Amino acid sequence: MKSAPQEIVSAHSPDSDDAFMFYGLATKKVRSPLVSFRHVLEDIESLNRKAMEGRYELSAISYHAYPYVADKYVLMSAGSSIGDGYGPMLIAARPMEAEELKGKRIAVPGKLTSAFLALSLHEPDFQAIVTPFDKIMNAVRERTVDAGLIIHEGQLTFDREGFHKILDLGKWWKAKYGLPLPLGGNVLLRTLSAEMKKECCRLMRESIQYALDNHEEALAYALQFARDMDQRLAEKFVGMYVNHYTLDAGDVVPKAAQKLLDLGHEAGFIPRRVQVEFVG
Repeated sequence: MKSAPQEIVSAHSPDSDDAFMFYGLATKKVRSPLVSFRHVLEDIESLNRKAMEGRYELSAISYHAYPYVADKYVLMSAGSSIGDGYGPMLIAARPMEAEELKGKRIAVPGKLTSAFLALSLHEPDFQAIVTPFDKIMNAVRERTVDAGLIIHEGQLTFDREGFHKILDLGKWWKAKYGLPLPLGGNVLLRTLSAEMKKECCRLMRESIQYALDNHEEALAYALQFARDMDQRLAEKFVGMYVNHYTLDAGDVVPKAAQKLLDLGHEAGFIPRRVQVEFVG
């Protein structure tokens, strides 16, 4: 008698790039006799915190959060969001130079986000005002903060809403270190069997490939979660963060992730050094 597939809780954010990646799995276009997935959608900062408790078997996290969860989780080689010469941005309501950020009040989307770590490496001296990512532009507009660190679609819409770009952290990182900026990845619980880890990685890669091969239907699915974004904008955003590095981290993503976390540790932002570990 065949045994029933093992249920795995797969937790990821409702952002359009994550929704696009998980489309094949969420709609059961990609299946397995070994695993069935139950999908949980939460914002990335909540997922980072819950990963510290080992809450979900498979979870999206920020790369910055990995040192805090490495005892429980291993990174998956498929499913990373990587900014290759672009990434999180700092914006203000008035023109401002990057040198002016010192000591300023900056709205940030969470202290475990990779965007926050990259900003801290660029300018360690600022007041972080933790703000839900979708409220950051309002905080900047209302001048309750001096600048805002934007992730997600705001990177494509800030100028039409009258904001000024101070700095693109992905561009800065690439110019300084010659590497793409690792933002988010997927992790698997270490306690899962080797067979289960391998199967989850295969399914994740197939789900991403399915979305790339069936672009229009996957994009239509992702648009449900895209906070009033039009199709053209969603397509551009997904195209930025679902790329060849997403399908396979290769050698470059582990190298970039190790660099980011080592620099964070050396600067005193991350308490202990960890070796990044990928499966699949």
